[in-house]
Amino acid sequence: MEHGGTALRRCVGVDPAEFAEHHWARRPLLTSAAQLGQDFSDLLTLADVDELLSTRGLRTPFLRIARNGEVVDAKRFTGPGGAGAEVADQVSSDAVLRLFSEGSTVVLQGLHRLWPPLIAFADALAAELGHPTQVNAYITPPSSQGFSPHYDVHDVFVLQVAGEKHWTIHEPVLTDPLRTQPWGERADAVAARAAEEPVVDAVLRPGDALYLPRGYLHSARALGEISAHLTIGVHDVTRWGAVESALDLVRSLAVDDPSLRTSLPLGVDLADPASTAEDVAAVIAGLHAALDRVDPSAVADRLRSRTWAQVRPEPVSPLAQSTAAAALTPDTVLRVRPRLRVQLREPVGEQVVLVTGRQHRTFPAAQRPALAELLAVGELKVGDLPGLPAEEQVELARRLVVEAVAVVPDARAGAPVHHGSR
Repeated sequence: MEHGGTALRRCVGVDPAEFAEHHWARRPLLTSAAQLGQDFSDLLTLADVDELLSTRGLRTPFLRIARNGEVVDAKRFTGPGGAGAEVADQVSSDAVLRLFSEGSTVVLQGLHRLWPPLIAFADALAAELGHPTQVNAYITPPSSQGFSPHYDVHDVFVLQVAGEKHWTIHEPVLTDPLRTQPWGERADAVAARAAEEPVVDAVLRPGDALYLPRGYLHSARALGEISAHLTIGVHDVTRWGAVESALDLVRSLAVDDPSLRTSLPLGVDLADPASTAEDVAAVIAGLHAALDRVDPSAVADRLRSRTWAQVRPEPVSPLAQSTAAAALTPDTVLRVRPRLRVQLREPVGEQVVLVTGRQHRTFPAAQRPALAELLAVGELKVGDLPGLPAEEQVELARRLVVEAVAVVPDARAGAPVHHGSR
């Protein structure tokens, strides 16, 4: 984890290095607005919530509503959008008004994909943590509770936006739960633990922040007025993720072992363990042999691919960038697509691979210096791509723009491309 980043400092009241050593994936941290020095009104306000619910054409699953710990059927607050907008699951603002007035909690999901301030904030935080992030907002009516005590299978930062909310936190019933280990499978243990003494019992006010490692039980109740908080979910990259990546590779290697493709004997009695003991032993031995052949660097690369695929780069403007790509000149400025996770590998023979998310793009090895320079500086003119003749510079630039690896800043659909200097 990199230390000193501004996004993380907005969430915790201690030095990031101290947070990494003493709190990350270990224990909760409550930070007051006074310690943080600013609130979160630049990220989301109640007026923003009303805008999202009323004029943005929101659809499920970007909205969830809960009442007394239970999720409300989406049909109760969605419907067609009217003439010319027959999509049947658009949010009905009047239905949301009714349900909210009756005490239901509104949950805006995936705001890291919808709301520009949170798109940028979630990405900055993910870059500092090294783990993908998502953002939900929970808006609770006065004196109401949205969800009963439960735990999440990812770490969270809770940022109080408006009103006050009383949080009760208890020790885990399962340390470091995976996504395949939801709290509902341990409902009795969760209920019993929630009856014990809490480790955190506090009221969050606007500008306060709370960090919870995955597994910690929590519930929250609004106090006296509308309460809203952001939950920044951190999708932890875990050792289990590496296990899954290694097993994927074992499967690929094992299929090439003829002994593991052998049919069981005719008339085998699968109800009798002794009848398959020899075959099972051969399978386990074969899997051991395959596991011994797994390249640790291949496991790491597969884990990288899975993680990068969860991070969305900045969207591109298809019409504007298509217009720009068709009109490139040596003076056109290229910029690496913001928030694109990218890796340029060493040449193999006459080719070089550029990795972005799960995609592997192959280029002539002679273009590697140009690619490396663009990635290193982030922005340069087409004519400054090193080591290539002018015609090939434009050809490479056009491919990078069309394939959304790079963008032309300030491009507009149907408009002449703006040229400038670095």
